[in-house]
Amino acid sequence: MSKSLASIQLRATAEPAQQCLTVANWYHIENDDQLRPGSSPLSEGGQYLCFFGAELSSANVLEILRLCQQADIEVARLALYQPTATMTPGLVVYTHSARDVRAPIRALAAQCGLQGAAISQPPSLLKPGLLVMDMDSTAITIECIDEIARLAGVYDEVAAVTAQAMAGQLAFNDSLYQRVAKLSGVELPLIQQLKDNLPLMEGVAQLCAVLKAHHWHLAIASGGFTWFAEALKAPLQLDAVFANTLEIADDKLTGKVLGEVVDGSKKAEVLKSLAEQFGIAPKQTVAMGDGANDLIMMAAAGLGVAVHGKPKVVEQADAAITQGSLTQLLYLLSVPV
Repeated sequence: MSKSLASIQLRATAEPAQQCLTVANWYHIENDDQLRPGSSPLSEGGQYLCFFGAELSSANVLEILRLCQQADIEVARLALYQPTATMTPGLVVYTHSARDVRAPIRALAAQCGLQGAAISQPPSLLKPGLLVMDMDSTAITIECIDEIARLAGVYDEVAAVTAQAMAGQLAFNDSLYQRVAKLSGVELPLIQQLKDNLPLMEGVAQLCAVLKAHHWHLAIASGGFTWFAEALKAPLQLDAVFANTLEIADDKLTGKVLGEVVDGSKKAEVLKSLAEQFGIAPKQTVAMGDGANDLIMMAAAGLGVAVHGKPKVVEQADAAITQGSLTQLLYLLSVPV
């Protein structure tokens, strides 16, 4: 009998999990190690526990089930799934429980060398959606304002204020004005060097390409600056960018910001406005960021994802990517519901 029809006994071996489980097929969990092919679960009231980030062995699957049991997380069904043909399969476990298990699932996954997330209503890659990203330390690996400060010789002063703001220890608007004031007199050719060499976060270009191929809309909403955000429109295929405008006079920064500041509340407004503009259902909206000023936007989205985030952000996010490529977001959009 084929593995898609027979009951399967998992064994604690190093063989890849897909050698005994069919990818994209759901299995009922009959006991600790016995699985039976079955139908996909109803998502009403339950949660999908996603595990990804490394190749899964049969032993990994058994260990995850054991740790779920230890954490008093009732599990009913599981499936392997593969967002794209080049990505290793992830594991999704369905629980009927509605209690908040984000923290234990992340800890449990880490014990297995994986990343984990608990999602009640996962967005679908196969339906049109909207991703709004922060820029600094999310779409790119640097904080642009800190790097401008480095060029201006005031890096330590500015970076200290940036760290306070991103950790939620200082009001964002106040921190922005303080930091920009220290950049007065910086010449544009110096900034141009930075703009021409923005280091993309690992996997962000590939992620955006996959999302675009599936009719998703993409945007950046950043507390950084339009000078740099505009430079990302082409490589990331962005539909829109929203960021702060630096005042320039005589080819130098004046140390002032023009117009309305793009803070946490403004980012959330951007997400809601773009969803309405593009006709995207709230469930199909995703917000991604690393700092405290991303939390309002992340809460407004159908799915809020912390990317290499500060502890406060990881704690409050729906899901978190704490290491590796941003293409791993696709595991959260490809659950076989």
